[in-house]
Amino acid sequence: MGRAHSNGYRAAVFLFAVFWCATGVCRAAALNPGTSGAQTLSPAGQAFLRSTIQTANLSELRWPDFRNYRKDVAAFYQFYGYALPWVSEMQPTPQARAVVALLRNAGDKGLSEEDYDGPRWAARLAKLRPLDRQPAELDAVKFDLALTISLMRYISAVHTGRIDPREFGIEVDVAQRKYNLPGFIEDHVVHSPDVTASLSQVEPPYPGYKRTIRALEKYRQLAAVQDTGQPLPKVKKTVAPGQSYAGLQRLVRFLHLVGDLPESVQIPAGDSLYQGPLVEAVKRFQDRHGLDPDGRLGRHTIAEINVPLAQRVQQIELTLERWRWLPEQYGDAPIIVNIPEFRLRAYDKDFHVAVTMKVVVGKAYNHKTPIFMSSLQSVIFRPYWDVPFSIVRAEIVPAIRRNPGYLDKQDMEIVDARRRVLPDQKVTAAVLDELRNGTLFVRQKPGPNNSLGLIKFDFPNGYSVYMHDTPARVLFSRSRRDFSHGCIRLENAVALADWVLRDNPGWDEERIRAAMDGADAQEVKLAHPIPVLIVYGTAIVRSDGLVRFYDDLYGQDAALEQALRTQYPYPH
Repeated sequence: MGRAHSNGYRAAVFLFAVFWCATGVCRAAALNPGTSGAQTLSPAGQAFLRSTIQTANLSELRWPDFRNYRKDVAAFYQFYGYALPWVSEMQPTPQARAVVALLRNAGDKGLSEEDYDGPRWAARLAKLRPLDRQPAELDAVKFDLALTISLMRYISAVHTGRIDPREFGIEVDVAQRKYNLPGFIEDHVVHSPDVTASLSQVEPPYPGYKRTIRALEKYRQLAAVQDTGQPLPKVKKTVAPGQSYAGLQRLVRFLHLVGDLPESVQIPAGDSLYQGPLVEAVKRFQDRHGLDPDGRLGRHTIAEINVPLAQRVQQIELTLERWRWLPEQYGDAPIIVNIPEFRLRAYDKDFHVAVTMKVVVGKAYNHKTPIFMSSLQSVIFRPYWDVPFSIVRAEIVPAIRRNPGYLDKQDMEIVDARRRVLPDQKVTAAVLDELRNGTLFVRQKPGPNNSLGLIKFDFPNGYSVYMHDTPARVLFSRSRRDFSHGCIRLENAVALADWVLRDNPGWDEERIRAAMDGADAQEVKLAHPIPVLIVYGTAIVRSDGLVRFYDDLYGQDAALEQALRTQYPYPH
C-alpha cells in the first residue's frame, strides 16, 4: 500500500472513530473495522438493508413494525458500515445460533416465543445452508436484521418488562434503566464466547426473581401432565376430616402432582374417607394459596384446587413481568410490601429477608392501596391521625349526626387549616357544613386507641399513604386482610421501627417502647432514607422454594394479561 493511500485510509478511520465517539457509543473496534468479521454486502444488499431500516418494517417478522427500535437498529448497522455482524462467509456465526436458541426458548423466561419469531428461525437457518447453491444475499440480510430486531426486543423485555407500568398508573420509571442497545449488543453479544451468560446479566438480579424462573419451569411441566378431566366435585356442605368425599381419588392425584402430598404416602384406590395425611396435605395446599389452613374441604379450597395449572403458569409469568419493573439498585436495603400476599419484608444489603410480618392493606372495593415507590424518611411515635377529607365527609359527618358525642368517644378533635384546635368543640350545623366542605378538619389524638396505633412510618407520596401500627389486632388472624382505607397496617410495628432506626445512635427496642409510652408525639428522622416499594404479585416463591399463589385482589393480573394480548409494540 502506497504511503499516500495508507495515510488516506488512516485519516478516514480516524474521522469515522471521531464521529462514532461523538454519538456517545465509542467502540475500540471502530479503530480497526477490518477485525469485526462482519459479512460485507453488495451495493444492492446494502440498499435493501438501509431502506428496510428507514421504513422500520420487515415483513418476515411476526411483528413487522419495529419503529420503536428503528434508531437503535440504524445505529447498530452504522457501526458495522452496513455489513452483517451475525453472518460470516454467508453462514450464521456461533453467536447468532446461540441467540436464536435463546429466542426460540423465550417461554423459559415467561415471555412469548412468538414475539421473538421463535417458530420462524428454523426456516431462516435452512435458507442459509442450502445443499445445492450458495445462500442468497437477501436471505442473509433478512436473517441478520430479524435477529438484531428480535434480540433488541428480547433484551428490553427481560430487562425492563414488555409493558410500561405507567400504563397502569404505577409510578415506576423504567426509562432510566433502558440499555444503550446497539452498544450493549456489540460489546457483550456479537463476539461473546458465552452468549447465554452475557445475556443473563440483563435479567433482574434478585434471588426472588431467580426462584420464580425456576418455579415457572416446574409449573410448566406440571401443567403439561395435569389430568384435564373432571374437576373436583363441589360440595354443598364443608367436608371435615373423618368424613367421606366423592372426589377423594382425584384429590389424591392432584396433591401428589403439586407436591403437597408426598409420593411415599399412598391412599388405597377404593378409599373415600378424608383423613390422616391427606388432611395435612390439604393444609399445606391451603397455606400456599392464602387460605386458612384448617384442613377442611370448603367451597374456597375446592375452587382453588380446581384452578388449572396452566392458569398458575400465567400467574407466575405476570409476576415475572412485575419483577422486571423494579430498579436494579436502591442505594440501601429496601422495604417491600406485596399487596395480594398481605405481607411486608425488609431486606438487608444482600437482599436477604431481615424482617417480615403480616400487613393489612386497602379494601379491594374503593380503597385500594396504590402501587408505587418512595423512601422512608422518619418514624413518628404517638402520632396524630389527620383524618382524610374523604373519610370525614363520607363517615365522620354522618356519624356525628347520628351521635353528637361521637368525636369525644373516638378521642377526636376539630382543627382549622393550620391544625389549630377549635376552642369550642361544639358541633353546630355551621361546623358540620365546614367539615363537609373541607374548611375544617378532624384529627384523632395520640394514644393507644388512635387508628395509627403508637407508631407511624412516613414516606412522601401523592396518595397520603403510610405504614402504621394499629389497635385492631384481630384482623391479622384473617387470611384475607384488605380492611384499610389505603394505608398499610403493621402486625409488628416495633420490630420494623427497631430495624429502620438501626443506624440512628441510641435507638433500640427499649427506647422505642419508651417513646411509644411517652406523653407527647415525637418524630425521629432516619439517619438515611430507606427505599419503600409497594408492589403487586400473585405468585411468590419464598426462600423455602415453595410456590405460593394469591387472589388477584385488585384485578391487576387481569388488566396486565389483557394488555399483553395486544400486538407488538406493547403499550410503552
